Amino acid sequence: MSNLLAKTRKVYHEYPRAFWIYNVIVFIDRLGGFMLYPFFALYLTQKFDIGMSTVGILFAIFSISGMIGSALGGAIADRMGRKVVIVFSLILSSLSALGMGFAPTIGIFIAVVAIVGTLSSIGHPAHEAVVADLLPPDKRAEGYGIIRVVFNLAVIIAPPIAGLLISNSYLTLFLVDAVISLISATIVLLALPETKPQAQEHAKPETMKQTFAGYGRVFKDTPFLAFIGVTVMMTLVYMNMNSTLGVYLRDQHGLPEISYGWLLSINAIMVVVLQFWITRRLEKYRPMLMMAAGSILYAIGFAMYGFISTFVLFVVAMVIITVGEMVVSPFQQSLVASFAPEDMRGRYMAVSGLSWSISFTVGPYLAGLLLDSANPNLLWTFSGIVGMIATLGFVVLNKSHRSNAPAIEPAAAD
Repeated sequence: MSNLLAKTRKVYHEYPRAFWIYNVIVFIDRLGGFMLYPFFALYLTQKFDIGMSTVGILFAIFSISGMIGSALGGAIADRMGRKVVIVFSLILSSLSALGMGFAPTIGIFIAVVAIVGTLSSIGHPAHEAVVADLLPPDKRAEGYGIIRVVFNLAVIIAPPIAGLLISNSYLTLFLVDAVISLISATIVLLALPETKPQAQEHAKPETMKQTFAGYGRVFKDTPFLAFIGVTVMMTLVYMNMNSTLGVYLRDQHGLPEISYGWLLSINAIMVVVLQFWITRRLEKYRPMLMMAAGSILYAIGFAMYGFISTFVLFVVAMVIITVGEMVVSPFQQSLVASFAPEDMRGRYMAVSGLSWSISFTVGPYLAGLLLDSANPNLLWTFSGIVGMIATLGFVVLNKSHRSNAPAIEPAAAD
């Protein structure tokens, strides 16, 4: 026990205080988000009596509005700093939760998603940039791994709480998420320092026009765009975790919401227990090859759902997916940071977010069409194929663009 405490203390002192404050913010904010988000498709199909293809259209609207908000947020975070953008986005996220919870019709719900979803997404690039600002390159993969542990601690706690709240009403979930977003905003305002790197002493400040024009530099970075393109394919597979998987298991196998919540909790527990250990063991390997390894595990895990029918095997598939997730996540974020010049981090993070936005724009709709078809299992066959293509893509990128994404220097041995 004393040895464990010594190791924990050692890890704590390897990172600045602001990094741990940020982790507290992540935990509180994600606690609210993961009470709501995994049950989002279940809520929509139940309240508005719509099919999954319609839910897919709603996800697309949310993703498109998120792209706009993220583009605004990336530029503003590079110009005005991270803190003000994060606080503003959390307040708007609280308002969006209230708007969605009280929306009486599907039309009003869509309007809320489109308008408030745009503004609440402004903070995403700033969140990603904070970690890159605070940590040197050799600590980023491990730092992102720690954040994933904290993130998933919230995921473990959130589904059981959500289950209790749902027994009262789905509206309670939206109300709790709104309150938690305001609590997170208060902590950012009072405790998190501004992390935006200081401009050079004699550097001429960018105009707002130049700030937004900086996206042109990002879109001319061909290796980075190739990386984003392959990441989109990988994310098209992974997005089924929190969009279509729960509905598929409910409708095709009669799996109740609480059992789906347990699958998500198994995923989160594995990340909490193993993420830090796995990241430290793998950080000596080339990041692109780790992305390839994670992608092939996604392909296998999600493809399995088309051929299995027992809860035990559902758990096995989730374990395989989770191992892939633990391999991919810290390296994906550190790769983006390695591509980005210091003064462009917010904008690079915003463009990186396209891998999620594009995937959630087209993925749930296409997946919904397959789920609503005569053979819903085709969804998982296609997931396996796309995951394999992404795997090959990362292998090619490792060979073609080796110099653009250098391996992460190993951290000190534990």
